[in-house]
Parts: sequence; C-alpha cells; structure tokens
Amino acid sequence: MDEQLRHWLHLREAADARARAEGLTARIAERLRGRAPIHVLDLATGTGSNVRYLAPRLPRPQRWLVVDRSAALLAALRADSTHLDVEIDAEPRDLGSLDPALFADRHLVTASALLDLVSDAWLRALAGHCRAAGAMALLTITYNGRSSCDPAEPEDDWIRGLLNRHQKRDKGLGGPAVGPDAPAAAERRFADEGFRVERAASDWRLGPGDAAMQRMLIDGWAEAAREMEPERASSIAGWHARRRAHVDAGRSYIVVGHDDLAAVPN
Repeated sequence: MDEQLRHWLHLREAADARARAEGLTARIAERLRGRAPIHVLDLATGTGSNVRYLAPRLPRPQRWLVVDRSAALLAALRADSTHLDVEIDAEPRDLGSLDPALFADRHLVTASALLDLVSDAWLRALAGHCRAAGAMALLTITYNGRSSCDPAEPEDDWIRGLLNRHQKRDKGLGGPAVGPDAPAAAERRFADEGFRVERAASDWRLGPGDAAMQRMLIDGWAEAAREMEPERASSIAGWHARRRAHVDAGRSYIVVGHDDLAAVPN
C-alpha cells in the first residue's frame, strides 16, 4: 500500500467533511427517500471517506459498490467502516475508462476529490452513463483553481499558476485532465445530458490545527511547481521554506477553493 497516500487521505478527511456543501447532500437525500435499498456507486473510493460522510446522511437501507484501482485502500475502507451498518461491495478496478455495467440499477453515483483529475471525455462518459441508468450524481471537493495563503508570500500567485498548469497533465483518466476547469466542465456535461445541476462552494479552510495537512499540501505544491519549471528550483525552494516556517510557527492559514455538484435527471 502507498502509505503516504493513505496518510494524506487520513489527514484530509476531516477537512473534506467540514468543507462539504451540506445543502446539496440534504437535497439528494430527500430525493432518495422511499427507495429501498438505495444503490450507490462510489468512484475512486480510496479509504472510504466519502462513504463515511454520506452513509449516515442518506436514507437506509443502503448498498454501496465502491471502486478504486487500489485493492489495499479498499481493504482499509472495510476496516474503517464497520460501524456504518450498510452493505459494501468493493471492486478493485482501473477507472481510465468507465464500464457502463458499474452504473446499472444505481440510484446515486458519487465521487470526492476526483473530477479535476479526469478528462473532458471522461466527464462526458460519466454524465452519459448516469443518464442511461437514471441515476443522480453527487460529486464533491473538486478543485477549482483558487487558493489563498495568510501570511502571503510574493511567489504565492506564481506557485498557484504552476500548480494549475500541472493539474491539467494527463492523469490516466481519458486524456489531459480538466484540472481547475472541472466544476464548470462537469456542470456543462451533465446539463448536456438533461440534468438539473446545482453547484456550491466547498472550500478547505485550514488553520494551525491542520498543520500536518498544511505541510503535506505545501510539499505537494512545491513538487508540482518544480516539475513545471525545474530551472526555477531555487526560487521554489525559498518559497517552500518560508511557507513551512509559517506553519511551524502556528500562524499559517490556507484556503483552497473547491466546488460540490449535484445533478438530478429531468
């Protein structure tokens, strides 16, 4: 198992839960009332934070199909989700292309922190499969390209620009990723399929109590920036050291912009 990835997913789970657009979840839950059991598909499940967030908020009984390329992460989900009292079927699978069979008989399709990694063609396929299945979609914590740091550093905007370019590299999900354009692209693709779409902000707001997460976030930003402009490595290292110093001194606050999206078939 990639322990660094599992550690990152563990650190971000609380921040994701705080950020979620609760109103969208509540409206989807209301539309699911009267269906029993509710059949949910969760894509790129990781260790299951999306399942743990949604299961207590959706009507019961529930049966989940959770899909991720890592069998080890799916095993961790089972260990960490026994208290939920829902049925969970896990399927290790690469999501570079979407199998229509995954969507059959699903009432709800969900994913968290995924859409900025996929291509526009992948989003088109996702919306089409949801339409064919008559399934609603709840797609959350999608990066929208915005962030701010306090205290500010002169290079913050430059680093964010490099990160946003890096986000558009091909992540193995159907071609070059939509990156920060994902919220608007997903809204467009679902609207094209005749869904009523609603978006709401779900920004991370990280403070001194999130120091470990901030450090990993800053490290990731610096790594992405170096990959984009290796010739500026010394400038990136200087920014990285100052940002880490703010975290270590307990004075760092970071906001990272995300959107949640709910789509309901007309």
